[in-house]
Amino acid sequence: MPIKASSARQIETLVADLGSDRAATREAAVARLTLLGARAVERLLLLLDSNASAAARAAALRTLEAIADPRALDRVLEAIDAADATVACAAASAARVFLRGPRGNVAVDRLTTAVLDTARNEDVRIAALRALGDLERSTLAPLLAALQRDPSDAIKAATRLSAAVDPAEVVARAADRGLPEDPEELGEAVARSGSDIALPLLLRVIERVRKREATEPAARRAEWTRVRGRVHVALAARGSRIALYDLRESLESMSSTSSMSSISSGSATSAPLPVEFLSALSTAGDVSCLEAVVAAYARATPSGGPTGPKGDQWWRDHLAEAFKTIVKRERLTRRHGVVKKIEKRWGSALEQLWPGGAGRAGKRTL
Repeated sequence: MPIKASSARQIETLVADLGSDRAATREAAVARLTLLGARAVERLLLLLDSNASAAARAAALRTLEAIADPRALDRVLEAIDAADATVACAAASAARVFLRGPRGNVAVDRLTTAVLDTARNEDVRIAALRALGDLERSTLAPLLAALQRDPSDAIKAATRLSAAVDPAEVVARAADRGLPEDPEELGEAVARSGSDIALPLLLRVIERVRKREATEPAARRAEWTRVRGRVHVALAARGSRIALYDLRESLESMSSTSSMSSISSGSATSAPLPVEFLSALSTAGDVSCLEAVVAAYARATPSGGPTGPKGDQWWRDHLAEAFKTIVKRERLTRRHGVVKKIEKRWGSALEQLWPGGAGRAGKRTL
């Protein structure tokens, strides 16, 4: 895939950020590289082959997991054997997304080998076992039976948990009975089983999580917001727009007066939403989402133009990308009623966002 010079420079900067000593900087880079998708894969693979820090390589693997590009499979599987346990665990987790792909048998074999290797770090073995949890229960049963005789108590405990916990059941229970205390447990269950869960159940999870967010302190609320984003990704991947209203309202609820660098104490948030929301918007968003996208973009853009703090720039960039993707998918022109409404209220933002710069050059002809 050809990469424009501007994209290449952005990718280089973000890959460098994966090696930052600050976790927040690394996480922001992972989010932005994920949205760049296939364009970033080759550079991420080069990072894996370098002498970069373990934190940087683990972050690269998490990004490759999110992108799920088949070109990464061999390098991901090789990284399961990395000497650093953090890197090896991230590689085992990343292999999960390839289990149902054309070479899924290769990924299953490598993960199974890692799980059964009693000389290997226990954390890596457990990470590999969790990755295999996406397999059908009948397929996984022989491995779980064998691990019951493992000399490691930690492995036997993880095996019992894997045998007992069905991710689809976790999601169904969250929808019907109430949310678990651990947001990560629910987020992982959605990622593993979202393609098999009835759409109304996923919608109920979104509604329950949204209510939970309103009662949580800021740090904990952010974890639940990301879970809601992961449910949106699962819905979008299935072509469902059943919860688009929540995507719109999430953008609309962002504070228009607070700084984009902090989370407000009320039900609205002034911080950029997790990357999962943007991914779902790009995949399933329709014309009904455009006003909310442009409003969020306009609020995030300083009055002098589209430049601003680095932490805000990725948010603006990907709101713009989501806007252009929706416009293209819906085949909209400047004559569309919603576009005219946006122009009247956010004319300057529309000129910046309109695909191909047509907002300036072709405004009178479209």
